[in-house]
Amino acid sequence: MAGLAAALTVAGSDPSGGAGIQADLKTFHQFGIYGAAAIACVTVQNTMRVSRVEPLDARLVREQIDAVLEDIHPAAAKTGALAAPDIVLTVAEALRGRDLPLVVDPVMISKHGTPLLSDSAYGALREHLLPIATLVTPNLAEASLLTGMEIISVPQMRRAAEAIAEMGPRAVLIKGGHLSGLPVDVLYWGGRWEEYAGQRVTTANTHGTGCAYSAAITALLARGVALTEAIPIAKAWLTDAIRTNPGIGHGSGPINHLAPVRTAP
Repeated sequence: MAGLAAALTVAGSDPSGGAGIQADLKTFHQFGIYGAAAIACVTVQNTMRVSRVEPLDARLVREQIDAVLEDIHPAAAKTGALAAPDIVLTVAEALRGRDLPLVVDPVMISKHGTPLLSDSAYGALREHLLPIATLVTPNLAEASLLTGMEIISVPQMRRAAEAIAEMGPRAVLIKGGHLSGLPVDVLYWGGRWEEYAGQRVTTANTHGTGCAYSAAITALLARGVALTEAIPIAKAWLTDAIRTNPGIGHGSGPINHLAPVRTAP
């Protein structure tokens, strides 16, 4: 299709297809975006476990990114699991100064509790990647790791968002899916606030929700949708994708990446 926008994801590979590169590309496709991908790490996982995380050589990650940038010219980019500090630094160097929105999903721990970002990489994330991000999308646990704060309420989410904003990103979206009660996401940008309330869907099948949410936002940004409009569209789609999950696997199964986009521009 002529004029089809493209987006780039730099993340880990999930062979079970529910998270990481695979989830990002499925989500890009559902939002009408051509997806390009650079693999940062390879995982051995399924809906029940993560048994291995193997970072790629940072030079190979850089070469993948450069190959895309010289030819495809994506309209937006996102990052996911980057695993190691040299990969975080390499990705930041490759994307710094590019004229495209960058969504950083600071994936630190898998759904099963396995680290997807080494402790030594936290500093690289704060110092090199967050300062060039258009948007960073931590969940409560990730926001807590970034700030050292306990976060179990919306007021605490607001304080954490301000603290993360001081690290350099233009906007911070803290996801409240693990709040008690209704899930509320808090956006802080330019000294302003938005809150996006959602519906609680009772299911164990939420594998890859963070990947898909950030990928949906990235896809909408690639299409030229404003950030404050992109987030509620992405959140509504994600809620439907969770509600209509296909029930695949024997553990925390994937969402339905084929859920219709209800309010696309």
